[in-house]
Amino acid sequence: MTSDPAADCPAETARNEAEIRRQLAEDGRSAREAAREARETARATAEAIRHAAETARQAAMFEMRLTAETMEAALEHMQAVEEMRRSLREIRDQNKLDVN
Repeated sequence: MTSDPAADCPAETARNEAEIRRQLAEDGRSAREAAREARETARATAEAIRHAAETARQAAMFEMRLTAETMEAALEHMQAVEEMRRSLREIRDQNKLDVN
């Protein structure tokens, strides 16, 4: 008959159970540490995303201001051209009157 001597010895059984509990506790600590690291990674990623969103918002605002300034300059240019056309028409009309 081949019986396991460890199974027959209560002290050995207790040591084996203690080792199993120690290993389970270590596995639990490792799992908690991995979860903590995952939370930290998620927090850092969320912060990077928030920073990127803020940078994008600022860039969009800059582009809007730049577009508004460009449109304002174009409007001023168009107004200047229109004023020159009026002046040229007045001169042309004046020359027609002088010729007649």
